[in-house]
Amino acid sequence: MRLSELLESITLIDSKNQNDVEIAKVAYHSGEVESGTLFVCIRGYQTDGHEYAAKAVEQGAAALVVERFIPDLNVPQYKVESSRQALAALGDRYYDHPSKDFTVIGITATNGKTSTSFMTNAILEENKLNTGLIGTVMVKYGKTVVPSVLTTPESLDLHGYFAKMRQENISHVTMEVSSSALDLSRVGNVDFDIVALNNISREHIDLHGSFEEYYNAKASLIREAGAGQFAVLNLDDDYSASLISQTEANVVTYGLKDDSGHLYCSDLDIASGRGSFTVEVRKPFKTITGRTIEQTSFRIDLSVAGYHSVYNAMAAVTIGLISGVDIETIQSGISNFKGVERRFQFIYENDFKIVDDHFANAGNIDVTLETLTKMDYKTLHIVYAIRGSRGVTTNRENAEALAKWAPKLGLEKVIVSLSESHVIDKDDVLPEELEAFKEEMDKVGVEIELHKEMPDALQSSLKQVQKGDVILLGGAQGMDFGAKYILHQLVEMRPELDKESVLKPLTQRVAGIDESFLDKEGK
Repeated sequence: MRLSELLESITLIDSKNQNDVEIAKVAYHSGEVESGTLFVCIRGYQTDGHEYAAKAVEQGAAALVVERFIPDLNVPQYKVESSRQALAALGDRYYDHPSKDFTVIGITATNGKTSTSFMTNAILEENKLNTGLIGTVMVKYGKTVVPSVLTTPESLDLHGYFAKMRQENISHVTMEVSSSALDLSRVGNVDFDIVALNNISREHIDLHGSFEEYYNAKASLIREAGAGQFAVLNLDDDYSASLISQTEANVVTYGLKDDSGHLYCSDLDIASGRGSFTVEVRKPFKTITGRTIEQTSFRIDLSVAGYHSVYNAMAAVTIGLISGVDIETIQSGISNFKGVERRFQFIYENDFKIVDDHFANAGNIDVTLETLTKMDYKTLHIVYAIRGSRGVTTNRENAEALAKWAPKLGLEKVIVSLSESHVIDKDDVLPEELEAFKEEMDKVGVEIELHKEMPDALQSSLKQVQKGDVILLGGAQGMDFGAKYILHQLVEMRPELDKESVLKPLTQRVAGIDESFLDKEGK
């Protein structure tokens, strides 16, 4: 492709050393550069591609797209206001606008992006559609499964995946859209058909600088949706609901508490931990094909646990209806969906239960503990891994969320793990983070049983648990290995149990299985 053809897709401020060369590929990483490459110098949160321009030229870059000219480089340089926006446009043009050839569904939220996208994909697959899935866990299309590096790939990679999906005759792509992706233009030039914002709470403030900037990044997915698109919004979340009047898209709303929207969740039963409820379509709305969904009601039975799973399911059901999937198929697709690991995942259900949850932020903690208040059990034992190296503010907010629910849960003690041998250096718990957590627990009179190592904390919970109790494994990176250790400990302590059955949740697990990346000697 000629350089001039590619440059038609972006707005240039200035240029130097102009030459309409033949372009063999586009790249933003110097390690990917070869002869005939158009190298785009993008800036991230920590690195600046302009610093690698000379290396790219040495390796054969034929031209550069820059935000500032690089002196002493005699290749064509084209200056733009935002190289990240340019990268998205160039990627879209280079791969010939692939996202226009199928239905693209973009889902954002502080909590539940992964589960909602997997649920949505399950509904579409149940409808015998050829689907693609992009998110935190993997990129999947056809028989191809690629482990994810980013929740939302860089724009050039994303359009590249879309091109491969087009070759595989994919008709529907469901993707997670992170706040970072929106902030860094990773989803630039993506032709979304349906977008959804499920909830917003405090997270990634360190990346965005303030909650307002974080919110605006999330909200841009909805605000920038056009008249030909659909926006799915949660009326129970004030931030999501506030966007109804801020988008040109066709808005379809749902709620569990607010019954004024298009879809309402009624008759919710979550005593077992797994929700069963009625979806009431209270207001007619159009589908993507122009068909009208009239007032009706139908039952949904979830195979995944958690109060938050009900919200995720309502979003997925709404997206399914908009996509033209019939109600019976939605019901079976949701029922057959078995969940995403570490998202309120039941890993043991016998004389007592063990629940494994990511528990990453205050919003996540709220929905997890609210679910537990609606379940039937005797005593709750929480094994909590403090969120290492995320700052005092994040850990205090997490502790405040836990403290808020302590009286309702009858929680008198928390077993705390620093997980020193089971996190990498960037996830080490700092003394001030532990102190912030202790201070909040002291305020509500909750005892802390502190362990430096995760296996010791888990074993303590198994020694204390009684019939009818629940053990909650709560934590992000510091609890990733929790399920593996506690289930192996359980079969060692209880040899009468069927080992194969107890360890079955680990058979296809990704998180917390391979320990080779842990530098235990350096801990």
